[in-house]
Amino acid sequence: MTMARLNVTYGGQNGDYPDPVDYDATDAEVKQIATEAVRTGYIPGIPADTNTDFADFVVDRFPATGELGDRLMLRPKTPFGRIFVAKTKSCRRRSWSASEV
Repeated sequence: MTMARLNVTYGGQNGDYPDPVDYDATDAEVKQIATEAVRTGYIPGIPADTNTDFADFVVDRFPATGELGDRLMLRPKTPFGRIFVAKTKSCRRRSWSASEV
């Protein structure tokens, strides 16, 4: 079994699950581990939230490279090319020119 570091982004905060996680765990298993951890405040940097729901989140998998071990990242879905405008609570599509990237 290959173990990995699990990084979670939730509620504008980010933290690493303190224990190694099976790299080959299913997305559902990773989401369940993170749900229980966030609900109990087990992830440093993310305050406990009993209403945590990772159903619409994405699990990214990064294999080991050089000195970095295997990594799993649980993050919210973010539509590419969309910007949230806080004042109007709407999203708008924005094209980026090569000079802005």
